[in-house]
Amino acid sequence: MLQPKRTKYRKTQKGKMKGISFRGFNLSNGMFGIKSLDSKFITSRQIEAARIAATRFMKRQGQLWIKVFPDKPITKKPLEVRMGKGKGAPEYFVAVVKPGRILFEVSGVSHDIAKEALRLAAQKLPVKTKFIVARDFEN
Repeated sequence: MLQPKRTKYRKTQKGKMKGISFRGFNLSNGMFGIKSLDSKFITSRQIEAARIAATRFMKRQGQLWIKVFPDKPITKKPLEVRMGKGKGAPEYFVAVVKPGRILFEVSGVSHDIAKEALRLAAQKLPVKTKFIVARDFEN
């Protein structure tokens, strides 16, 4: 008799993040960008920390676009509350990021400044990223 396959990970009700990104995988505004290589939830605080790190390094020259928006509420019940009585209140918001998604774009600065600014921004994020350059960029 066939037995159901056991999964190693505990199932949660936060949704599945299978596959790759079907939109937002091309540079649309800037000449440089960072692309996600993992699938994760990115909180609004992490996005803001990355934005501040990049703009500080660029010394407010050039332009930075944030290409993800935290629109998924994550709920949580208070500590030491009994089971039942409905779902918890929204605790924070996240952006669902899949592999291939562009997270940030930069233009108006040199290649070296953009690469370092986006490297500093990527350090604040929980996903592995890759620095990408637009095809029509000329040194």
